[in-house]
Amino acid sequence: MAQNSVSVTVRDVTKRFKNTKGRDDIVAVRNSDFVVAPGELVTLLGPSGCGKTTTLRMIAGFELPSSGRILIGEEDVTMLPPNLRDTATVFQSYGLFPHMNVADNVAYGLKVRKLPKAEIADKVQATLDLVGLSELADRAPGRLSGGQQQRVALARSLVVEPKVLLLDEPLSNLDALLREQMRIEIRRIQKSLGITAVYVTHDRVEAMSLSDRVVVMKDGIIRQIGAPSTIYASPDSRFVAGFVGKVAFFPVRVESIGEGGTSLCTLAGKRVAAESAASGVSEGDEATLMARPESLRLAGPGEGAVDGRVTANVYLGSSVECFVATEYGEILVQIDDPSARRLRAEGSGVSISFDRERVRLLPKGE
Repeated sequence: MAQNSVSVTVRDVTKRFKNTKGRDDIVAVRNSDFVVAPGELVTLLGPSGCGKTTTLRMIAGFELPSSGRILIGEEDVTMLPPNLRDTATVFQSYGLFPHMNVADNVAYGLKVRKLPKAEIADKVQATLDLVGLSELADRAPGRLSGGQQQRVALARSLVVEPKVLLLDEPLSNLDALLREQMRIEIRRIQKSLGITAVYVTHDRVEAMSLSDRVVVMKDGIIRQIGAPSTIYASPDSRFVAGFVGKVAFFPVRVESIGEGGTSLCTLAGKRVAAESAASGVSEGDEATLMARPESLRLAGPGEGAVDGRVTANVYLGSSVECFVATEYGEILVQIDDPSARRLRAEGSGVSISFDRERVRLLPKGE
């Protein structure tokens, strides 16, 4: 089923919805601009109302942009209806036909295209093999688990061999274990086919585990685009840092910005070093020091930069999450390999220090 992959280009796209009550128009997407490379899976990530689903619907053709252009490969599809775009969409609801068995559900799109019966049978069998449902071809959708139904929905989209696969929060109806399993399966299938895919979710774990790149959105505006590791370790703003992972923020004053080296700042009179700084941070500024739980270390009272008291230790097997009450709020410190380290008892006084290679200076605002 592998085919030549194409790119998807969203070029300066804005979507306005008319307000029928005489108020200003609602701008759902504002000047969005990004390119999905051939064979790449890009995730649109953000909170509800950020414009990610509207963007996906414009790529699919269910909504038309107010301005801007959308291209699939070299073809401008901005004003084309969905059936002329050669895309397939997997929705949050499975939308399976209850009166058809699995094989007939998968075959539906091919029958609409009036392919020969033998070719339909071959394509359906190959697609069911791909998603691991060959043995359930004759089963009714009502007798399938949620994960199996989602595989059928995915197979129905893949069997027509679209140029672009669009996925709109397809795992939100599944429980935690099934979501994890389906994330792995979607990634495996997408890579084995080499198909270009755009995925929408508000779940950061899905975005980070599935994607080649992540587009983080807020209020209709793209805030940052990058590989999951870049988005996590080197966010450009407090919003992106907080949305893609657990994080603590500390108010600091910047003393110096190292060019490719260590930047120095002060936190309540104590000097703290960071080897990473976002653009827009300058010497003399008030800024924010971003610290992930794994970038923090515990020491005795007065030995680190921030004093506090342990409120809880949460055992997670390979790590312990230690919660420390400080003047900056409750701070989460991740302790890896707890069996090899002495844990601080709940109620004991501690101090927190920073791993300069893992913390990052951010502008003071959002």
